[in-house]
Amino acid sequence: MKVAIVHDWLTTYAGSEKVLEQMLLLYPDADLFSTVDFLSEEDRKFLRGKKVHTSFIQKMPLAKKKYRQYLPLMPLAVEQFDLSSYDLILSSSHAVSKGVITGPNQMHISYVHSPIRYAWDLQHQYLKESGLEKGVKGAFAKWILSKMRMWDYRTSNGVDHFIANSQFIANRIWKVYRREAAVIYPPVNVEAFSFQEQKEDFYLTASRLVPYKKMDMIAEAFSRMPDKKLVIIGDGPDMHKVKAFASDNIQVLGYQSDEVLVSHMQRAKAFVFAAEEDFGITPVEAQACGTPVIAYGRGGSLETVRGLDKSNPTGVFFDEQTADAIVEGVRRFETEGEQILAANCRRNAIRFSPEAFKRTLQNHIDSKIHESSRKYTAPQVVSPDFINPRDKTAEQLVATKL
Repeated sequence: MKVAIVHDWLTTYAGSEKVLEQMLLLYPDADLFSTVDFLSEEDRKFLRGKKVHTSFIQKMPLAKKKYRQYLPLMPLAVEQFDLSSYDLILSSSHAVSKGVITGPNQMHISYVHSPIRYAWDLQHQYLKESGLEKGVKGAFAKWILSKMRMWDYRTSNGVDHFIANSQFIANRIWKVYRREAAVIYPPVNVEAFSFQEQKEDFYLTASRLVPYKKMDMIAEAFSRMPDKKLVIIGDGPDMHKVKAFASDNIQVLGYQSDEVLVSHMQRAKAFVFAAEEDFGITPVEAQACGTPVIAYGRGGSLETVRGLDKSNPTGVFFDEQTADAIVEGVRRFETEGEQILAANCRRNAIRFSPEAFKRTLQNHIDSKIHESSRKYTAPQVVSPDFINPRDKTAEQLVATKL
């Protein structure tokens, strides 16, 4: 088969790009399409020299730094990709790539990280954080997002089979598209986070310091527990909020290398995670180190962490995104955490390895291609000479009898 792989945009090497990397390993001869390609020389190594076919947005003014501002043009951009010569189209989509145009004899399988968040259920949060709730700019933004929703829903009909990166996202796909989706968890490089059974007396949290990650809330919770040490790794616009809670028991390290992050994950007594994520990679990385997780009990965490109510638990859940709930989660971990074994944490994390992802994805694609070939039957051809008796005139009926 001739295969095309379509990605939203290439600007960094993050979670969705790790999915793309594994797709390229499965189909090394596939052609790659993306609205823009502004990867640095370091980040683009995972492409292994593959050429990227980009859209007209690549050459738009200031696109390298402000490519997101061209979001209203991206539906048009992906529709301009000529994929008519391909048998199989794989799209890796959290925005627009699932909207490529395909024909009746092509199979389009879309791996969805999420339907466009800022156009659907997170619209109001996006407008608030962007300062676009009111005024002329706000009205224009709301109009654009309304158009994006209509386009996003309409183009869902062009996808033959959806794959979601978690059951949480499968539910979101059903909510906005009314389409079923298979669940294949994204790959996590668990081998880079080696197992260590011995732990030290500190808690760890690590993430970009942005509002929805709730890193300042975690810091606030530990400011109420001066006897418990917390280490925070990460940088971002909420750094000033996090640093406001820095004290003798809360250490803010800022951005750190992968080596430093892995070392802290291996030694921490537990990893604290307060975001509502579609999947959530860092809790899996922590478990790969043999480290339990204290997580907000919504979103992908419910699928990557085994709570105390399950056999072989790997973590503890708290029910609300509040400092009080985090405090209660930590206290519960300290009283009931002896049930959590480091070996079970590691064993749970292995389920999300790149090898498991590739094997599952390949089997799923093969099964859909096989199903398609079995279901195909030649269309019924109605002869132009055939006339339904109900449509015949009296003269025709007489002629037929004669």
